[in-house]
Amino acid sequence: MAQGDVLIKVQGVAKHYGTGETRVDALRAVDLQVRAGEVIALLGPSGSGKTTLLNIIGCILAPSAGQVELDGDPVFDGKWLRGDLRRLRLDKIGFIFQAHNLLPFLTAEENVSVVLDLAGWPSAKGRARARELLDYLEVGHRASVKPALLSGGEAQRVAIARALANRPRIILADEPTAALDSGRAQLVMDLLRKLATEQEACIIAVTHDEKIFDRFDRLIHLRDGRLVDS
Repeated sequence: MAQGDVLIKVQGVAKHYGTGETRVDALRAVDLQVRAGEVIALLGPSGSGKTTLLNIIGCILAPSAGQVELDGDPVFDGKWLRGDLRRLRLDKIGFIFQAHNLLPFLTAEENVSVVLDLAGWPSAKGRARARELLDYLEVGHRASVKPALLSGGEAQRVAIARALANRPRIILADEPTAALDSGRAQLVMDLLRKLATEQEACIIAVTHDEKIFDRFDRLIHLRDGRLVDS
């Protein structure tokens, strides 16, 4: 497929915990580039460093060494280069989790628009954007429903809408289809691919779900903190 600008650039990224004999190396000199339009799977056994790498790209966890650049903006080089990481995440990154983490006391629409409230959008504009996304993901008819009354597939679509609310170009997903049956899992991945293409975004998904491997452009393998195949 045609690919666009480099949205994620990771160079020499390492992460360790502890020192001396108790030191644990979670990541070791990882280099990775992901371009607009790409949908990438991050694979590996438990403890291989997948979630650590996702959290570093998401500016949640600081590397021990290396450089990170997001959407052309250097964000880490020995230290964080941006003072307000919360704002950086709001502007550039959308997160999708296995447990959709919707707020139970808010409706589907409110669960999406709350992200825009935090980003400083006017309330009416945020609600309109939320409804637009829910319609786009074919769950607009459930906008006024609270999470407890949504099906698993509907809740995951609302979570995807929330991740996309502020038009991020980098979407990070941690086991986004693990709780879904085969049909719904493939539908979610088809939606993510559509979003990557239409919004010139990139997607990295940590997954063990073999039934969706054919939906990815690349399968990236981590083993013992090292990138071993791509």
